[in-house]
This record gives sequence, structure tokens and C-alpha cells, in this order.
Amino acid sequence: MEALFERHLRGDRTIWMVVLFLGLISLLAVYSSIASLAYKSGGGTLRFLFKHGLMLASGGAIMYMASRLRYTVYSRLSSLAIYAVVGLLALTLVMGANLNSASRWMEVPVLGVTFQSSDLAKVVLIVYLARVLGRHREEPWTLREVVVRLMVPVGLVCGLILPANFSTAALLFAVCLMMMFIAQVPLKHLFMVLFAATAVFAVLLLVAKLVPGVLPRLDTWLARIENFGGGSAEANYQVEHAKIAIAHGGILPNGPGSGTSRNYLPHPYSDMIYAFIIEEYGSLIGGMGLLLLYLILLFRGVRIATRSEKRFGSLVAIGLCASLVLQALVNMAVAVNLVPVTGQPLPLVSMGGTSILITCLAIGIVLSVSRGLGEGTLHDAAATKPRTATA
Repeated sequence: MEALFERHLRGDRTIWMVVLFLGLISLLAVYSSIASLAYKSGGGTLRFLFKHGLMLASGGAIMYMASRLRYTVYSRLSSLAIYAVVGLLALTLVMGANLNSASRWMEVPVLGVTFQSSDLAKVVLIVYLARVLGRHREEPWTLREVVVRLMVPVGLVCGLILPANFSTAALLFAVCLMMMFIAQVPLKHLFMVLFAATAVFAVLLLVAKLVPGVLPRLDTWLARIENFGGGSAEANYQVEHAKIAIAHGGILPNGPGSGTSRNYLPHPYSDMIYAFIIEEYGSLIGGMGLLLLYLILLFRGVRIATRSEKRFGSLVAIGLCASLVLQALVNMAVAVNLVPVTGQPLPLVSMGGTSILITCLAIGIVLSVSRGLGEGTLHDAAATKPRTATA
């Protein structure tokens, strides 16, 4: 095992192991939860399992290749990629596949596969923002600099994601604000930005309330917020059945394949997979164990950030890890009815396509930063041991 890490899987070993455990949990949970999906589509469960396993393997390959590159390369690439993702997001809004009044997916010509452009935009924006913050001189940020250099790209990307996916835009915006705070952007400027964003969101909700149907997605956001505060059982169908699955799971595991919520829980293999995992593996192992894995990932990201000599490395590590863990916490919070329904997948666990690949890319970049530190390799251990003289 040590030889494997030394020769190939360089970087933070703990992150490699967390990803491995999440991948194994994903295979078990998805295989157990897709029975109803396979029945409705007329295919067997092995077909979906093979497809999901192929996506996880492809994601692992992307993560490995991304970890092998020097992390400073991503800084240079982001300065070009930010323009590409802005164009891609705009193209998605105009020509993307429409589902529930939301255009989130683009179809790759010839291949016939779809991908969610916002997934790639999240990683690119975080890396680009880390580049800008890391290259800033020591003088305090002025309000003009904050608006022009930081908020224009952040507002543009989040604004293009917002019409189709509010939760993704909100989480990305929160992570960007956190990165600015860590980079010592003055709090008065951050509060002004936060106030402006809150005011815009309040105006949008007011428009949805006064003029129903003018913007369909606004009506969806408003309905979810109102239903969370006290909607009917039919309006909260997903959450109500998720709570039934969690209650059926209890504290201790019932065992793989024992979950019955696959027959009535909406999307037990994606959005509500956390509730399904608790049903089969219990709150102690399935619920707390999965939460612990994500918290370990966040802890290792913070550890890498504090040890990186370059500000870019620190900011990109903490930004990407915080983005993934925050997404996971929101998915879990939805399942236990702590926040309104958002549709966020559980990173590396939910069945999906581009979300798995882009998540692996993000983790690969973090591993690249840790690889630059020599963290998790045998060289660290060897460096701490005194050399003994030989006769």
C-alpha cells in the first residue's frame, strides 16, 4: 500500500481514502436503490450499476491525472476557462435541454450525452477567484477593486446559473464570499455585497408573488419556501417519504438490500440517497459515518490550505473542499427537513454523470496542492526520522 501511494497516488493519503470509501458506499447504495428505476425503464439493474461504476472509474482517472499536474497550472488555465464557462452558461440558457422550466443541460454533439454546465462553472470560478485573490498586492482592497475584479466574474457566473438552479448559484456565491473573507477583503465591502445580493433576491421573490408565471422558476422557489414553512403532505411529498425512510432505518443497520423506500421515495439514487442509506445502514453508521467522511475531507482541505506557501494554493484548496462539503451538508439537511428542497446531489455518492466527473476534477486539484507540499507521502515520514550512521 505504501509503495502504491509513493509511486502513483501522491498527495494527501487521507483524501484518497475518503474518496475510495465514498465510491464504495455509492456503488452499494445505487445498486440497492435503482430497482424501481430499472423496472420503469425496462432494463436490468446491472446496466445502471455498470454505467454508474464506469462514471466512478472515469472520475477516478480524471482525479488521478488532475493530481499529477502542478497546481499552478490551474491558475493560468482558469484565466481562459472563465470566459469559456460564461459563454457555455449563456448557451445553456438559450439552447439547453429544458426540464421543469429549467435549462441546465447541454447535449454533446455526436456523442449524444448531456452534461450540466454549472458543475464545471463552479470549479472554474473558484479557481479563478483564488487566482485573483492570491495575486492581489498587500494594500487593502478598495470597493472599486472588489466590484470590478471580484464581483463582476462572480456575479456573472452566479447570475447565469441562477435562472435554472438557484441552490447551486446560492451555494457558489456563499463559497466565494467565504474565500474573500479568508483573503482579508474588508468586511464592510463584503456586507455591502451581501446586502445587495439579498435585496435582489427579495425583489425577485416579490415579483414572483405579485406576478405569478412571469418567471416559472421564481414560482418554484417561492413554493418550496412556503411549503417548507408549513405545506401539506402532498406538497412536501419528497421530504415526508424521506423521513419515513429514516425512521424505518433506526439507529443500527438493517443490512444492504433491506430498504423498501426504493419503491416510493422519489429519486432514492440521487437527491434522496442519504435517506435511503440511513434506512439500510442506520443513523449511526450510515448517517453519522457518511457525515464524518465529508467532515474529514473538509478538515484535510483546511490542513492543506494552512500549509501551502502560496496564497493561491491555500485559497483553491479551502474553496473547492468547502464547496463540496457544503453541497453535501445541504443534501443531508434536505433529507432531514432542515432546509427547503434544493435538488443538490450528494457528492461522489449520488448517481450522476458530470457531477461525479467534475467533483473528481475538483478533488484532483486539491490533491495537486497537497502533492506540492509532499503531504501524505513517505518522504514526510522519512524526513522526521534521524539518520543513523552505518559502520
